[in-house]
Amino acid sequence: MRIGEVAEKAGVSVRALRYYEEQGLLQAGRSPGGQRHYPDTAVGRVRLIQQLYAAGLPSRVVRKVLPCVDSGEEKAPPALLDQMAAERVRVDQRITDLLDDVIAIARDPDSDCSHVE
Repeated sequence: MRIGEVAEKAGVSVRALRYYEEQGLLQAGRSPGGQRHYPDTAVGRVRLIQQLYAAGLPSRVVRKVLPCVDSGEEKAPPALLDQMAAERVRVDQRITDLLDDVIAIARDPDSDCSHVE
């Protein structure tokens, strides 16, 4: 599949696909003319990458998770599980902080919130 087709089917921009490739999250072959060609599985992989990003995982963690998905291993390495648990704590705290600020603003629009400029 060509880059535009993958982008359209996965619902992302061509630029996002190039970024995923730069980050080592997605691989593409090249035609003799240098055009990217992706396997049929690329759309599913891009959707998975999007889900992992939506969950708040940074590229460095997504890069470690994808090989587990690719290999079909039932269990991820313990160090990766620990890292994902730490990311969950970080994301949970960030959400809590942001929602606390929204609640404070709703209660007192003149309040000074740490995440609002």
